[in-house]
Amino acid sequence: MEFLREMWEDRVMFVPKYTITNKILKNVGIAEAAREIIINAPLIPAWEAKFRKEALERTVHHGTHLEGNPLSSEDVKDVLEGQEIVARDRDVQEIINYRNVLRFIDLVQTQIGQSGAYSFTLETVLEMHRLTTEKILPQGVGQFRVRQVVIKNSKTGQISYMPPPAVEVPYLMEDLINWINSDEAKQVHPILKAAIIHYETARIHPFTDGNGRVARAVATLIMFLDGYDIRKFFSFEEYFDENPMQYYLTLQAVSNQLVLDTHERDLTPWLEYFIEGVAIELNRVKEKVQRISTDAKIRDKLGEQVMLNERQMLIMEYIHRHKGLSNKDFRKIFPDHSDDTVLRELKFLRQKGLVKKSGGTKKAIYVLK
Repeated sequence: MEFLREMWEDRVMFVPKYTITNKILKNVGIAEAAREIIINAPLIPAWEAKFRKEALERTVHHGTHLEGNPLSSEDVKDVLEGQEIVARDRDVQEIINYRNVLRFIDLVQTQIGQSGAYSFTLETVLEMHRLTTEKILPQGVGQFRVRQVVIKNSKTGQISYMPPPAVEVPYLMEDLINWINSDEAKQVHPILKAAIIHYETARIHPFTDGNGRVARAVATLIMFLDGYDIRKFFSFEEYFDENPMQYYLTLQAVSNQLVLDTHERDLTPWLEYFIEGVAIELNRVKEKVQRISTDAKIRDKLGEQVMLNERQMLIMEYIHRHKGLSNKDFRKIFPDHSDDTVLRELKFLRQKGLVKKSGGTKKAIYVLK
């Protein structure tokens, strides 16, 4: 072991190899433009809370579904709200655990934010793994793997990727942490840095299980620490989960490049894929924010902030998107509520001067005032 450490200390520190392509530049530009709109959107507190809640739900659902968790988005919402559902204990525990990981990310961001600088540590990564696999793994929780593992195609049984030997894991992770804290890394754009860290963590495969969730969590935390939390409205896991095969194949294609030294792998294809996903997700959020951007005008007009409940916000968002709401649309938004309930919410919105009604009772159309 001592010989291995001495040999490792003689190595050149991890330096990612990649090319800044036109595709990368284009999508970083799209992400930056969307970010600017999102962070400067004057959302009233109720909308902001709703967006963050939805982003957390999407992150937990898609982040675990990507790894094979079968629970639906509705099941995930119920679990996060403390309701009991009919499901395997392990599947429910994965949801709870990933929610705890996101809470830990918020805690770390808050603590480090108070100091104004950060030094990323191995302990942070190990704690993320402990939270990810708590009550799931029988052993190795919050610990690096101590045996060789392989990634197999679940259908063919063929080995698709063989991670580095277990004995190298601590040194590889230490190498990555040193790069994260280096002056060079501080000059890298937060999205690009997050993509690099996600790839390298997944490549090293430091744990027996939970590597994907930890890799994405570390990437998210790094973006947040670099001031790129974007009001916590986004979830890039949804983009990955829309086409899981592309996600895994892109990672494996880079990892399986035939090179003499692992640091000679060209990360460009993965970076293009990752950054495109961030751009798509931020654009989604931007469009949603723009649909309710008139809230600021409403607030200025009324001279006060209007606190809306969940149903009222859904009505406002529907009217923003479709330019109007008719009685026949009630069922689309509220299949489990009576027409009288919807009419009461509309009455409140009309009294506040947010919505106006045109047409007769049966053919009434509600639009923004």
